[in-house]
Amino acid sequence: MTLKFLIASAALAGTLAAVQATAGEAHDPAKLSDVEMAHAAYTADNIDIRYAHLALAISTDPAVHEFARTMIRDHEAVNAQALGLLEKLGAQPKDNFLSQKLDADAAKIIDEMSRLRGAEFDAYYAANELAYHKAVNGLVEHSFIPNINHPEVKALFEAGLRIFKIHEDHAQMVVEATGQ
Repeated sequence: MTLKFLIASAALAGTLAAVQATAGEAHDPAKLSDVEMAHAAYTADNIDIRYAHLALAISTDPAVHEFARTMIRDHEAVNAQALGLLEKLGAQPKDNFLSQKLDADAAKIIDEMSRLRGAEFDAYYAANELAYHKAVNGLVEHSFIPNINHPEVKALFEAGLRIFKIHEDHAQMVVEATGQ
């Protein structure tokens, strides 16, 4: 593993560790309501879309561009389904500690990535994507899905997780292609 992978992994691990360290009744992701989980997932998707747009703007690597376009397409599609389901259920997304922490950490990562160019950017982006998908997929699989109450919301999360596990595998290939 390279230094860039470790930095990206550490940044995301810091987010999840902070969440777990404060995991009392009020800060346990498993205790979020369905609409709070939906908002955290929607936030995570939007963050990944922002990362992908940054990759398209900075990288010149065709493999990075292909991956970034896949992230935009798939995350936008899942978010559209989530918004449609919320509308159907007459529910509103609910901001929470986790979505706020994800946004704050993403701002720092975007700032760091935006200063990089060339192979250094590509390596950081790929490493961050792999770490991000591992962490978010783990959160969805182990904290969210087992605790979602509404069957349609649970089904949407399960479908999204299948897609995002494929992203994780794709990110691993991009990491390897960028010399990680």
